[in-house]
Amino acid sequence: MKIEKLSIIIPAYNEGNTIHLILDKIKSVKLIDNIQKEIIIVNDCSKDHTEQAIDKYRSANPELNIKYHKNEYNKGKGASLHIGIALATGEYLIIQDADLEYDPNEYNDLLKPVCGGFADVVYGSRFMGSNPHRILFFWHTIGNRWLTFLSNMFSNLNLTDMETCYKLFDTKMIQSVKLSEQRFGFEPEITQKIARIPHIRIYEVGISYYGRTYYDGKKIGWKDGVRAIYCIFKYGLFGAK
Repeated sequence: MKIEKLSIIIPAYNEGNTIHLILDKIKSVKLIDNIQKEIIIVNDCSKDHTEQAIDKYRSANPELNIKYHKNEYNKGKGASLHIGIALATGEYLIIQDADLEYDPNEYNDLLKPVCGGFADVVYGSRFMGSNPHRILFFWHTIGNRWLTFLSNMFSNLNLTDMETCYKLFDTKMIQSVKLSEQRFGFEPEITQKIARIPHIRIYEVGISYYGRTYYDGKKIGWKDGVRAIYCIFKYGLFGAK
């Protein structure tokens, strides 16, 4: 499939100190087949200087195609992604966290199965391949693997990393999916729902992972894991729309 433009959706909350760093990385990436970039930043009503940092970056880089939206109140990561997906105009879109855990230089790895005509959706797995992975908490890793296993039971997929940030979607396809989860339930919801699309082609590629700890500012906690389990049952076992 010929892709003219990739939409890069960045949900941001209190990332004023690092947002310019991830934008620099995105700016420096040259996509295969001369694919152009559309950057969509959704500021989830940050309490720090995220908005000022984005305004400064846009002014200094007018050649970049950056769309900006600010939520009128804190809605959650999932809600911000819904907005970003609705605003996307590229043939394909990818989700990019505003922190530095994931490397935009690997966009091309996710694009290759699509450009080769094999895939409609590509997940970037932190548990595949030989790329660098920061060593973090044992139980956090076990939790991620267990959630993926549970999700696979109901989706009938064999993913290794359902909770990954890096998910590449056909834009029109994902815009046609009704999404409900406002916070960190986005990952299991979208996985269960795309698995039910007839004849969908889902691929997975290994990616690196430069994980953050809670000391570094990581926001996800055990309550989000409980919500993920709920969402797997809700959208997988019970088939909620």
